[in-house]
Amino acid sequence: MGEFSPIHWLIVLAVILLLFGGRKIPELAKGLGEGIRSFKDGMAGTSHPTNPPPSQTTTPPAAQPDEQKKA
Repeated sequence: MGEFSPIHWLIVLAVILLLFGGRKIPELAKGLGEGIRSFKDGMAGTSHPTNPPPSQTTTPPAAQPDEQKKA
């Protein structure tokens, strides 16, 4: 009873695959990785946003030609 042998890990992985499915596992791993990264950054006192904020560039409205000219 003590250590896990490789066959034990294969059984655990097979059960996880059956429970979550093949599509959900990469999403779970990504979330876990982001959580660990956030925790490490918090412990180090730094913060790096995962996605940079979108640049907000405003364009002035197009100049409207005067349709009615005053005489």
